[in-house]
Amino acid sequence: MTPDASKPTAKPVDYLLLLGLATLWGASYSLIKVGVETIPPITFIAARTVIAGALLLAIMRLRGIAMPRDPTTWRRFLFQALMNSVLPFTLIAWAEQTIDAGLAAILNSMTPIFTFLLTWLLMRPEPARLRKLVGVTMGFAGVTLIVGVGALGGVGRNVLAELAVIAATVCYAGAAIFGRKFSSLSPLAPAAGSLICGAVVLVPLSLILDRPWTLSPSAESLGALVGLAVCSTALAFVIFFRLVRTLGSVGTTAQAYLRAPIGVAIGVVTLGEQLAWSSGVGLLLVLAGVAAMTAQRLPSIRSLRSCRQPETIPAKQ
Repeated sequence: MTPDASKPTAKPVDYLLLLGLATLWGASYSLIKVGVETIPPITFIAARTVIAGALLLAIMRLRGIAMPRDPTTWRRFLFQALMNSVLPFTLIAWAEQTIDAGLAAILNSMTPIFTFLLTWLLMRPEPARLRKLVGVTMGFAGVTLIVGVGALGGVGRNVLAELAVIAATVCYAGAAIFGRKFSSLSPLAPAAGSLICGAVVLVPLSLILDRPWTLSPSAESLGALVGLAVCSTALAFVIFFRLVRTLGSVGTTAQAYLRAPIGVAIGVVTLGEQLAWSSGVGLLLVLAGVAAMTAQRLPSIRSLRSCRQPETIPAKQ
């Protein structure tokens, strides 16, 4: 059987984009923590989706990319918005008012686990191979070592906030699976469309609940909002929808495991933090786990032999 030529395959640049996506979303926890200090969560996330969606629409117009107009696609954009922005963004922003960004990161790093389980139990578009299961397990073990087992000591102190982050994690897993329905579109289209739908849902809630015209946000919170909207949302969503097509849903959510080692590296270089031996071991586990989840299936020896067989049968002497 020959592979489907129409199905995109992963290229080396996709793995660089995976690293970039992990960096963009890894930085989002700190940006959210700063932002919600003076901006209520719903208003903060509503502004995030408005800015990011408007930016992507402008880019699409400049590049001459038309937005789909059929109702079916827009219903899918709305569902994607609920799963990939409205619910998880708001839940995490609300939770980080009472829990540390590090704890939110480690709880949210379970996205590949839920993606793997949901894919296998519900849709099965990707075979539930032992390789991916091992990768999921190794990745989560690595994140635990990097963040530090002691970081889990805070679990249970703010149960509702922790459950909110876990619920957001499940939403991200569902969004990664559902996002494959947009494989025929430019990555800009579902990114912009889902953010527009998210803004339509969140802006009225912000106006009713928070009355944003009465707020006095700090310069730091506004800066965090802009950085989050432009880099960790608009740019990250475009990368996300591209990688869902090439690396698959489980492979794309592997970036959740890469956030922790990136955060450790930034701390060591810029803040002079010490890298414990457990973090070094955890980093190796994370990289091995990501490799196991994202690596493309290699051809079998039998298939290689069949490719070397001659196409014609020699005539008998």
